[in-house]
Amino acid sequence: MTFAGWGLILIFIFLLVALARPAGAWLYRLYLGEDMPLRTVLAPVERGFYRLAGVDPARDQSWVGYAASVMAFNLAGIVLLFAVLKLQGVLPLNPQGFGGVETLLALNTAVSFVTNTNWQNYGGETTLSHLSQMAGLTVQNFLSAATGIAVAFAFIRGFARRNAAGIGNFWADLTRITLYLLLPLSIALALAYVAAGVPQTLAASVTATTLEGGKQVIALGPVASQLAIKQLGTNGGGFFNANSSHPFENPSALVDMLQLLSIVFIGAGLTWTFGKAVGATRQGWALLTAMVLMLTIGAGVAYWAEAGGNPIHQAMGLAGANMEGKEGRFGAAASALYATVTTATSTGAVIAMHDSFMPLGGLVPLFNMQLGELIIGGVGSGLYAILVYAILAVFIAGLMVGRTPEYVGKKIEAREMKLSVIAIVIPPLAILGLAAVAAVVPAGLAGPLAKGPHGFSEMLYAFTSAAANNGSAFGGLTGNTPFYNSMLALAMFVGRFGVLLPVLAIAGSLAAKRHVPAGPGSFPTTGPLWIGLLIAVIVIVGGLTFLPSLALGPIADQFQVAAAKTL
Repeated sequence: MTFAGWGLILIFIFLLVALARPAGAWLYRLYLGEDMPLRTVLAPVERGFYRLAGVDPARDQSWVGYAASVMAFNLAGIVLLFAVLKLQGVLPLNPQGFGGVETLLALNTAVSFVTNTNWQNYGGETTLSHLSQMAGLTVQNFLSAATGIAVAFAFIRGFARRNAAGIGNFWADLTRITLYLLLPLSIALALAYVAAGVPQTLAASVTATTLEGGKQVIALGPVASQLAIKQLGTNGGGFFNANSSHPFENPSALVDMLQLLSIVFIGAGLTWTFGKAVGATRQGWALLTAMVLMLTIGAGVAYWAEAGGNPIHQAMGLAGANMEGKEGRFGAAASALYATVTTATSTGAVIAMHDSFMPLGGLVPLFNMQLGELIIGGVGSGLYAILVYAILAVFIAGLMVGRTPEYVGKKIEAREMKLSVIAIVIPPLAILGLAAVAAVVPAGLAGPLAKGPHGFSEMLYAFTSAAANNGSAFGGLTGNTPFYNSMLALAMFVGRFGVLLPVLAIAGSLAAKRHVPAGPGSFPTTGPLWIGLLIAVIVIVGGLTFLPSLALGPIADQFQVAAAKTL
């Protein structure tokens, strides 16, 4: 480990915290429906959408109506994206002449991008046309991100409102988030990326002459526009198969840092928005503190594991950090930080192959996802995920002080606890259940390239990434098969909506409650004790759930590496 490496991590953490309040203030105005920048220009567009859809933006929806709207919109998105992928061979903007995508791969990709997962069982530059990339994938990058933020807004209203029957209007939330937040920020980011050297063109490719005199065909396309929303919306799907390790997607250290900050901008800001909405910004800062502590520890462990090098290589006289599978431009520290950030959120973009990390270094991104993508988390999904754990933690605290648990003025009762447990349990059921099937059936066992613990880690990582709606790949797994395309699509769908629907039900239940002032027996939910309890509940629940599978995978793999064994 080096001073420069730790400096990079700490500078990023400092900038993350510094951005939380301005981002949160912007999101709070959006949450309230107040005037936003560009309102004069975009308001007619907003009203036009409402007229075309027959939507009254002022009509409040119950949690059932809000959930029905979310499901109808997302199911329609899956159908439309599937159609675009299947028909791309006869659609315009296809200079490469690609044919339609294979059926199960098209289904997997459609579910992937609609659920904000962006798992990719294909190479983007060799499979998809420009139209599929732009009108298909990029559009869903906007809409899936907007859906997550809209559900977070609805959950915040559940805590902030009193004796209310509704939690907002999904169609209004979706439209405003897209028009006044995601679109202008993505345009600004795309222009910044173009200025920094990221391509943005409708050309198919260029031919370059190498130093040896040979010819090399270099794929091009509308990269900057997809890169902007890919990171801002914590989507993660790369235009190129190499994702953000490709020099066209990540040409410099400055672009790399800009990508990392855009990934956490909305997730960090939503914590401040939550605190402001419930009338106590300290509540939001407490959530952000818990997130930042877990993120810093994870990045530190991953960096330590990679900087320590591979004992097998060291026995051969090859000292230094583990650089296998890493871009030489970024090195161990930046690779460890990027892997930690993109798996602590639901982004899934990569600048290094996680499969080549040291076992404990690879355990960090795996465990980040298994905790529920709540360390900053996906846009919207990170906030409601950690709030579900906050409900569980305050219930435990209530048992300690011997009274009905309360959180930000709302009593936590049996209904909220049951729904919270459902939201917490569903992703592990999908991850462990489907990974267990893959570990015993021939079609599943044919996927991993490695054998033994590392091969099991490849399968476990795939289903963890899918159910956590992350989308990063460990590498080494052949995922473009009928078995994995269908099973991963199922994991992505269950992981997204199996959490989202209970969250909306909790929001509806909380919104109908009256406000309960804090009393002498109330457990404080802003200080170090609360932050420690919240982190402990998150880690213990995650540890107890996944420790056996981690012991069979990366932990066993670490013992093998330490013993200089490769299998």
